[in-house]
Amino acid sequence: MGLRRTLVGLTFCTCYLAFYLLNKYVLSVLKFTYPTLFQGWQTFVGALLLHVSWKLGWVEINCSSRSDVSTWLLASVVFVGIIYAGSRALSRLAVPVFLILHNVAEVIVCGYQKCFRKEKTSPAKTCSALFLLAAAGCLPFNDSQFDPNGYFWAVIHTLCVGSYKLLRKSPKPSTLSDLDQQYLNYIFSVVLLTVASHPTGKLGRSQEPTAAEDTEQILHGCPFHMPEQAFWPLGSRVSGLS
Repeated sequence: MGLRRTLVGLTFCTCYLAFYLLNKYVLSVLKFTYPTLFQGWQTFVGALLLHVSWKLGWVEINCSSRSDVSTWLLASVVFVGIIYAGSRALSRLAVPVFLILHNVAEVIVCGYQKCFRKEKTSPAKTCSALFLLAAAGCLPFNDSQFDPNGYFWAVIHTLCVGSYKLLRKSPKPSTLSDLDQQYLNYIFSVVLLTVASHPTGKLGRSQEPTAAEDTEQILHGCPFHMPEQAFWPLGSRVSGLS
């Protein structure tokens, strides 16, 4: 049982990292800087796969309640903000930098629960949130490829991720399962991004890069200086956040 859980965890981590590396390749190396079209296609594929799986009886999706669907509409809008701002940020920032800022959303969730809901927070979770916050605070001062626009979109992305997680933890009762919520997110994203694909973003393509340049651009990180470079692995490993 322990080996199976380990393999599942490793598979998830591998796929999770591969997803970001692939998106980074498309956005930065291939210079496909048209996030509305790019994310619209991705969400369309996700919605199509879920719909086909539903019709084949592989998964159960129930979105018949209009009240629940309308209640979840705000979360779907925030989800669109997550993927759009995330694409804009990832196209300008190195993958490690983006993931650090992405994980800061947990600091927002932790702070909200502690300050407004008066929930008890474990010392380990508090320490991990502080490490992540310290790492994010050090980034602009130690990033040799500092891009103000990239950090701006990363902040928007982080705020949207934090808001989305808070909406999912809302105490309001809902009959929507995780699959129902994701299905609605995909459908709404396809519609909104299709409408917005014409007036926003831009499409460009540079000369074909070499394999060495591809690898360098995808995996290129931010050259931190000690002791700041210790913060982000500490925060990520202590929290186990993704």
